[in-house]
Amino acid sequence: MLRRLLQPVWVLLAVIFLIEAWLWDHLEPIVAWFVAKIPLQSFKTWLAERVDTLSPAMTLIVFVVPVIPLFPLKMVGVWLLMHEYWMSAIFTILFAKLLGVGVTAFVFDVTRPKLLEMGWFEKLYEFILALRAKAKALVDPIKQRILEALRGNGDRWSSRMLRLIQRFRKSVHEAR
Repeated sequence: MLRRLLQPVWVLLAVIFLIEAWLWDHLEPIVAWFVAKIPLQSFKTWLAERVDTLSPAMTLIVFVVPVIPLFPLKMVGVWLLMHEYWMSAIFTILFAKLLGVGVTAFVFDVTRPKLLEMGWFEKLYEFILALRAKAKALVDPIKQRILEALRGNGDRWSSRMLRLIQRFRKSVHEAR
């Protein structure tokens, strides 16, 4: 019974986790593009040379520190939310999130070999990769059912889906 009640929570957490993973995967090429456009490639090379001289524990600090300055930006977003500047707040929070994931992906790419020298970090990394695979396995059947419902019979919309859309459109028009 409890397992059945917690299923939506696990699915929601899996979806959030997969969104994070998707952002990570898709921001990495964008960061690489920025590295190519501005002199970040030379910075990345310089950083990689410096990281090679550090211990794995000091490399962990190099990995964590760049994200810390983004915390005040997120607080600005919260302040904007509290003062009902909705669009500015959403933009600021999304910008901070995307920038944080991009910076983290950039720095992790440089520091990964050293960080994986620490046994606990390697276990944590493998755990996160396994968690990502589990989340994908949990969400994939739901995505498939949604796609099948949207497709209906073949390439046509199902009559039930069309009725739902029609009912939604009618409720929107009545609300005006």
